[in-house]
Amino acid sequence: MRQQHISSYFISFLMGLLVCVSVDAQNDSIVNAVNDSVKVKQQYGLRVGGDIGKLIRTSIDDKYTGFEVNADYRLKQNLYVAGELGIEEKNTINDYLNVTSNGTYLKAGIDYNLYRNWLDMENMVYTGFRIGASTFSQTLNSFSVYSTDQYWQPQYSSSDAQKFNNLSAFWVELIIGIKVELFNHLYLGLNAQLKGLVSETEPNNFQNIYIPGFNKTYDSSKIGVGYGYTLSYLIPLYKKDKK
Repeated sequence: MRQQHISSYFISFLMGLLVCVSVDAQNDSIVNAVNDSVKVKQQYGLRVGGDIGKLIRTSIDDKYTGFEVNADYRLKQNLYVAGELGIEEKNTINDYLNVTSNGTYLKAGIDYNLYRNWLDMENMVYTGFRIGASTFSQTLNSFSVYSTDQYWQPQYSSSDAQKFNNLSAFWVELIIGIKVELFNHLYLGLNAQLKGLVSETEPNNFQNIYIPGFNKTYDSSKIGVGYGYTLSYLIPLYKKDKK
């Protein structure tokens, strides 16, 4: 009888344990179902802005004038199509040259967001790729020919301006940057660019000193660098569920 009582007690204990496990499993299913039903909406639209760095430089540097409009459009959760359109004029002066470069440029490519945002945040830490093109002119305002014999022969110099029109250049660039939402739909950005010159047209017996959009050239090197400080506004067009 005692053994039967112990067996009955043990069977009751097992039945109770199974009931508890079953209830817990049902509760987990309810929680999972609730969690699966919660969806976060992300903004998709056109973000338009300008390079405030070029505006600041224009105001403090009397040898530079520049203006740039930039935009990006969200294609997928982390993928954006992006581009920049600008105009620049740069006066380069050193011991032997005084050159003014003036022209426009266009850059187009893609950006990929590497940053995983919390909930409905839309910040970016991104890397991207651009193809750039520029049409410009260069004016050789004055120049001097360096002579190794400074004692017996004076340097030859000229102040007759020579203008070279219809110049062009093409390049590719890698870009890395951040965009932070300051207020609702208003973004502050910072980026750095590494550029590689693919082709250019040069004046006769003269080199391009500055290419709008590509920036300063370094003798025979085809590598250039750049940076940007942007302020932009997102125009929301629609929303999609965050994956």
